Amino acid sequence: MPTLGIDKEFLRDFGRLERSVQDRVTEVFAKFEQATYAGLHLEKLSNARDDRFRTIRIDRFWRGVVLAPDTGDVYTLLKVLPHDDAYTWAERHRASVNAATGRIEIRDSAAIEVTLPELVVASDRTPRRLFGHVSDGDLLRLGVDEQTLTFARALTDVVQLEASRAFLPQNQWDALYGLAAGLTPEEVWAELGAPSEGGAYDTDDIAAAVARTPERVVLVEGPGELMEVFRHPFALWKIYLHPAQYQVAHAAFSGPARVTGGPGTGKTVVALHRAHHLATQGAGPVLVTTFTSTLSTSLEAGLRLLIDSAQVRDRIDVRHVDQLSYQIFAEHHGRAAILRDKEERDIWRRIVKRLDLPFTETFLAEEWRHAILAQQVTSAAEYLTAKRAGRGRRLGTRQKAQLWQAVWEFQEELKRRNVWTHEMICVEATRLLCERPVKPYRHVIVDEAQDLHPVQWRLLRAAVAEGSDDMFIAGDSHQRIYNSRVSFREIGINVTGRSARLTINYRTTAEILGWSLGMLRGEPIDDMDGGLDTVAGYRSQVHGLPPELRGFRVLKDELDALARQVRKWIDAGIEPAEIGIAARSNMLADSAIVMLTGTGVPARSLAKASDAEDVVRAGTMHRMKGLEFRCIAVIGVGEHQVPPSSAVTPAEEDELTHAQDLQRERCLLFVACTRAREHLYVSWHAAPSEFLTGFVT
Repeated sequence: MPTLGIDKEFLRDFGRLERSVQDRVTEVFAKFEQATYAGLHLEKLSNARDDRFRTIRIDRFWRGVVLAPDTGDVYTLLKVLPHDDAYTWAERHRASVNAATGRIEIRDSAAIEVTLPELVVASDRTPRRLFGHVSDGDLLRLGVDEQTLTFARALTDVVQLEASRAFLPQNQWDALYGLAAGLTPEEVWAELGAPSEGGAYDTDDIAAAVARTPERVVLVEGPGELMEVFRHPFALWKIYLHPAQYQVAHAAFSGPARVTGGPGTGKTVVALHRAHHLATQGAGPVLVTTFTSTLSTSLEAGLRLLIDSAQVRDRIDVRHVDQLSYQIFAEHHGRAAILRDKEERDIWRRIVKRLDLPFTETFLAEEWRHAILAQQVTSAAEYLTAKRAGRGRRLGTRQKAQLWQAVWEFQEELKRRNVWTHEMICVEATRLLCERPVKPYRHVIVDEAQDLHPVQWRLLRAAVAEGSDDMFIAGDSHQRIYNSRVSFREIGINVTGRSARLTINYRTTAEILGWSLGMLRGEPIDDMDGGLDTVAGYRSQVHGLPPELRGFRVLKDELDALARQVRKWIDAGIEPAEIGIAARSNMLADSAIVMLTGTGVPARSLAKASDAEDVVRAGTMHRMKGLEFRCIAVIGVGEHQVPPSSAVTPAEEDELTHAQDLQRERCLLFVACTRAREHLYVSWHAAPSEFLTGFVT
């Protein structure tokens, strides 16, 4: 029976077609199985470069271009275009099988043939060649075929290579781009994610190549699957994997493993595919978790798109870490009363006053969370010898004794009130899990790992038995937006030899990524495993406009300009829902909403807007975590707003914590800016933030 494949590039096109055309495409291809079986509707083209291309009638104006195999019954929908455009496209393009990776490729042969003579003429004027340092043998080994090899030998500048991305075969362009970026052939091979170097593939077997290319083609069987694909074209396009990502998601590990990478490199997508892969094995329950309810909801939505089997889906439990700890706690103790933040500050403040301590309530709370709880300190004697990792202010024996007395009184006060903090519930839940002979999960997948507290990591370690594929961790220390810091080694999670790093950004343009990375260069950011992380090698293959930076005299002027900028985007054809506004405070985000709605632009808070609403979304930089928009305006980036003084520990109180607070705030701005796919607008009033030093003239 015929199987229909859909090229992922067409999914992007489909989402932009008019609704009437979408409906007709769905109707035609829902009947595709019967049509191909009867040999109907598929028409061969007389002038096509590839005699396997066929067209299919959508209506009087639109036609689809389908790749038909020489043998077998896997047909791939490549394009739906106006009648003449469809024929022109088929006359220009050709399908092929990459000899090194075995994957399907599509190239614009006409563009290559037209461009090559111009490159040759230009290259005759310079002795330098872009790939002069790479042998033909290495290029062929990486899957670069004869036509692309001839083209590559004429290149003299990386700008020419970037321009050729639109018409060269994707796998081959990726290989060339990696070499141009300074990677060795071996490193390029690893990024291509090919299953086995030197594999022998039948370059005439199109059907087998399509089956080997799940990152490019989705195969559907029957009208039901087809309808689901067309119902979520953009979302499905986003969950496809690059070969290097596929390799990590489907690998077998002897213990805990992790994947790191900058924003937009696909860590979350890899984590979702990892959960799907492990659940398909059926070895036991899989926990997919992160640090907030908003992000766990997003993960759940991604899994619904990715997994169509109810049986497999039922093996995956999605919940944030606090939710898991509350459940385990409640099973033993019942529901707990949670201490509110204001009440906690009041208790610490009274203790400071009563004991006449030389500490602030903030310092005490941070010491309790990040030194005592983080290191499982349970007695005064243990505290006297504790390392206090990550704490900058040195404490003598007398000061430690004073501080421990304050902690003891704080904990006694909570016992009298019968209230708990989130961390205390997590600690107790971990103790209960450690007593269980059978753990609740066979696999644990952690997303946004950089923001989990050590007590949460111990909970997750206790929730799964040690063994092969027990934990899979995705995160990026450069995107840490909370105070939590951890060393995997110290909490019993060993990822040595089982780490992968993603470097290609699939979300943000090179201009936005480069500008945003500039804010972090030189920052000593830990890698959560005893070393330092780096931004070296992160890159984007998509180019666009540079970020726009605007300063104003007063807030009103800044908000007026924001309204004009948003209106400009909308007038250019960008939907309101594709625009996001990020601010450091809820108050400023709310002010932006008021300004926009007052000028006729539909806008709502991120916390209140539903997915179905076509409105501009505004929220805090923290709420932007895990989201992306075509256009982002980051507002209020002034010297007193980013960072706000309330978020930074005074240097005289704790110099190291002061530096860590500044770094966290810098990373928060970095996260907000890298939510933008195509356009980034950054504004402030009065003086700009210190984080913009070097960017503002």
